[in-house]
Amino acid sequence: GWIARADREGVPMGGVLQGASGGGAAPVFLIRAAKDPIGAHLDRIQIIKAWVDAEGTSHEQLYDVAASDGRLEKAGDYGVLPVGNTVDVANASYTNAIGSPELSALWRDPDFDPDAHALYYARVIEIPTPRHTTYAAKQLGVPAPSPAWIQERAVTSAIWYQPERAPLETAASSPAGPR
Repeated sequence: GWIARADREGVPMGGVLQGASGGGAAPVFLIRAAKDPIGAHLDRIQIIKAWVDAEGTSHEQLYDVAASDGRLEKAGDYGVLPVGNTVDVANASYTNAIGSPELSALWRDPDFDPDAHALYYARVIEIPTPRHTTYAAKQLGVPAPSPAWIQERAVTSAIWYQPERAPLETAASSPAGPR
């Protein structure tokens, strides 16, 4: 029933999440990604949070929220270790021997400020694959230019968090009266 609950109670990508009255609880995000059926396995999912502080300075924070091969649980002080690389440059090929065909996470912002406007979006990163120039070099029988591989990415639309606001002053209650 989690899909039905998300449809009923959640905010879709591109939507606005209004601050809850009185609670101030951090929002919970459900993120799920699957590889292209003919593409590379997935390396990780990241959440990028952006906000502007009270002084008007913009900030951005990146969170690794899911990683293949149990790497998130093994993450140390320097973050998630690289997924590895199966690219065979000479043959312009790779294997899906690493990564995962699907990743998902249920994530709550550990640094949530209920009074600050913010936006959140997800980024999904594939395992390394040959660059298009590596495929071309193989066909032409020439050495592949460097770098010979790339990690493709996909990003979602943002979800915008808007803090709870005091009710707008009505014209009748305005010191200047109705206009």
